Amino acid sequence: MPASPVASATTASATAVSGTAASVAESADPCCAAPLPVLGRDVAVPLVTGGEVGYAALDYAASAPALQRVWDDVAAYAPYYGSVHRGAGYLSQLSTDLFENSRATVAEFLDCRDGDQVVFTRSTTDSLNLLSAVLPADCQVFVFETEHHASLLPWQDAKVTYLNAPRTPAQAVETLERALADRDPSPSSQLRSSRGGPTGPALVCVTGASNVTGEIWPVKELAAAAHAHGARIVLDAAQLAPHHPVSVRELDVDWVAFSGHKLYAPFGSGVLAGRADWLQAAEPYLAGGGASKKVARRTDGGVDVEWHTTAARHEAGSPNVIGVYSIASACKALTEAGFDSLVEREQALVRKVREGLAEVGAVKVLSLFGDDAPRVGVISFVVDGWNSSHFAAALSAEYGIGVRDGLFCAHPLVRTLLGSDPQDPGECGAPEAEPGERSLNAIRVSFGAGTPDEHVERFVRAVKELVENGAQWNYRTEDGRCVPAV
Repeated sequence: MPASPVASATTASATAVSGTAASVAESADPCCAAPLPVLGRDVAVPLVTGGEVGYAALDYAASAPALQRVWDDVAAYAPYYGSVHRGAGYLSQLSTDLFENSRATVAEFLDCRDGDQVVFTRSTTDSLNLLSAVLPADCQVFVFETEHHASLLPWQDAKVTYLNAPRTPAQAVETLERALADRDPSPSSQLRSSRGGPTGPALVCVTGASNVTGEIWPVKELAAAAHAHGARIVLDAAQLAPHHPVSVRELDVDWVAFSGHKLYAPFGSGVLAGRADWLQAAEPYLAGGGASKKVARRTDGGVDVEWHTTAARHEAGSPNVIGVYSIASACKALTEAGFDSLVEREQALVRKVREGLAEVGAVKVLSLFGDDAPRVGVISFVVDGWNSSHFAAALSAEYGIGVRDGLFCAHPLVRTLLGSDPQDPGECGAPEAEPGERSLNAIRVSFGAGTPDEHVERFVRAVKELVENGAQWNYRTEDGRCVPAV
């Protein structure tokens, strides 16, 4: 099928990106220091103290800003938008080709094995719920309490073992090995546990990098431990993939899941990639068009359905071709930029933030594995004498800095790190505590390939000034959020 319109669109997009990068580099905009230009880099926000300042987006762990290249690629494709897999027209064929080529791009980005499937979903949460829905009967799931809720909660219909938070990477591996060796017997399996009983299928779910501490987990070692005990492993790479290369083959994980909106693409798209057998053996995640290969009426009035055995089996409905193409574009941009240089620069920013916070005695940085643990650009902390929501509100209103406060949808982990009782009150957003009162929440700063040096420098300076001088404005709680008082 000729693809000249897409080829032309891609060429135009590349030219637009080059022009954008050149204009940024030639300007006085401090964002020129960022290796990958992102949308919003020139947005000015008002300060309660008067005037405006360029917005410092330091909440990448929640949603990274979309790359300018991704936006330009989507804009170049938009005139050729058509239905996928269902149209005979030229634009439909072209869009189908684009969709499937995007699947190949993601598989290459993840270094998938021959035979692995790439299934497009809505997010990491959706990907892990999909995997939960295809678990074999009697499957036991093992998950550390340190997981994001997206990987902690989908397994409610299975037999789940929640593992305590480890304090070293080695302890994580040891904890998992003990749990797998002692897992409950299953009468339907020929595998034997250390207790002598037969064991059935098992799945381990683990994060690649914590969304709270940024610490990188020993995924390869955990995968080896899982496989040694006849279990499979799924990697939640939502926080790892945007910051660090992820190789399914090298890590030897069975599946990997991530979200587009963490990977510099717009909201609404995600990936589950890995082994095909459990996916093919299970009923479709959603029943409907696209998942079905053949549907026929039976004489008794019912219908017989033959489902696809490809990734389409779990992609019912009209697919999000824009979201899928966005992910592929982001994968290409990160690969072409070179992860070695991106990681090196990000580590310099991590050091700058950690060293700056270490100079403030009132600040306590949260960590499981200690100061020397490898980590991505995600750092959480608390400040003595401050409600974390109050502190985050002041960073925004007085300095134009966007961070996160709360429990980061990882409630058990943050409670463990704060040394609180599991029943202490707390929530993802701001707690009910007034500014200045002790509260069960923390502050998170996160950054990546689109972050200029100036943003992290402003953040460190703002933390020091707030701790030393206090807020310049009064704040109040409104609808569960700490906001400037009018």
